[in-house]
Amino acid sequence: MTGEWPRLRVADWTDTRDTLHMWTQIAGKIRMAHAPSVNHWWHVALYLTARGLGTSAIPYENDVFDLEFDFIDQVLRIRRSDGRHREVALEPKPVAAFYAETMAALAGLGIETTMHAVPNEVERAIPFAEDREHHAYDGEAARLFWGQLRQADRVLTRFRSGFVGKASPVHFFWGAMDLAYTRFSGRTAPPHPGGAPNCPPSVMHEGYSHELASFGFWPGGGSEGAFYAYAYPEPPGYADRPILPGAAHYDRGMGEFLLPYEAVADAADPDRTVGDFLRSTYDAAADLGRWGLENGN
Repeated sequence: MTGEWPRLRVADWTDTRDTLHMWTQIAGKIRMAHAPSVNHWWHVALYLTARGLGTSAIPYENDVFDLEFDFIDQVLRIRRSDGRHREVALEPKPVAAFYAETMAALAGLGIETTMHAVPNEVERAIPFAEDREHHAYDGEAARLFWGQLRQADRVLTRFRSGFVGKASPVHFFWGAMDLAYTRFSGRTAPPHPGGAPNCPPSVMHEGYSHELASFGFWPGGGSEGAFYAYAYPEPPGYADRPILPGAAHYDRGMGEFLLPYEAVADAADPDRTVGDFLRSTYDAAADLGRWGLENGN
């Protein structure tokens, strides 16, 4: 329900999650094909909407269009500013079918789109047109996940307001399927070593071109997902820095702090619990990285 922290075990919707992940990659790549480039790949992300996840307005010729995953009516809506629109049902179907229907809907609206139709940041990158492996879809699970994103977006947006330096929007990156927010120190960073599966090193070089502290939520890392925080480059002592709350820990394999979603939902004050996590991990990155006071705190 609105205002609550929805409960959704990752194990109960893994198949749906993986299908939805591919669907969001398709929408994100459509945006990337048409939107002008912005630093750190901010032009490819999706955003929380009042009904799900959307691209925001995408320029096309002298017009604009957008795509929105509506998790209330369970459709992908594609809309042009001249009033024309198409819908693709969100229901159990192979990624290949969803891709074909989405591209046909774009063509029906006169939107010609060429993109690299293969997913990124996944171990097995099956071309969208050939992916019949991912076909599960539970609309209620997707709606609950959107509810988790709503809460995460609300708390991250409040946290964002306390920083006056360079910062990203709160946005959904379809590569790793996470809602993310990033603060920057203002200094450049050493070239990122890369390593994300099926993702060119150049992508990481652009995303991590400047020193940063990043925060977010993703459907992994805990029984019901997890909030995360990391710094790049990671300053000495960051992993051993005491942070709040007690349920959070540093995962050395992932190189980031994790706070299980279930610990947040079970807390007497979930907003404060996440807020403590965000503030203490930011303080660790800024203090140990000697960011200085000019960026705010």
